[in-house]
Amino acid sequence: QVQLIESGGGLVQAGGSLRLSCAASGRPFSSYAMGWFRQAPGKEREFVATVNWSGGVTAYSDSVKGRFTISRDNAKNTVYLHMNSLKPEDTAVYYCALRRIYAPTARQYDYWGQGTQVTVSS
Repeated sequence: QVQLIESGGGLVQAGGSLRLSCAASGRPFSSYAMGWFRQAPGKEREFVATVNWSGGVTAYSDSVKGRFTISRDNAKNTVYLHMNSLKPEDTAVYYCALRRIYAPTARQYDYWGQGTQVTVSS
């Protein structure tokens, strides 16, 4: 069984930055692709970013490209989402997720975290 625990969310002003972390346990973390998703109130969950097992290949949604960066530290079993130039429309619960094979267009993941709230004030 895999456990994913997100942290780093909070309240930030528009234009500010946050770094989210997702710590994984229960499987060989370095073998798996990781992703970040978000869900705003009243909206469906949407893809944000994904990274392959090594950290060398990434993909982003158009809405965050150029502002967010996904990275991972396999020695720490942790994946990060660096968020810059935050906008009020980035407000959402952010979830990390794990899947066996990197697939930038895939939205089905095997394990999910509980989420961390990010609120961006205008």
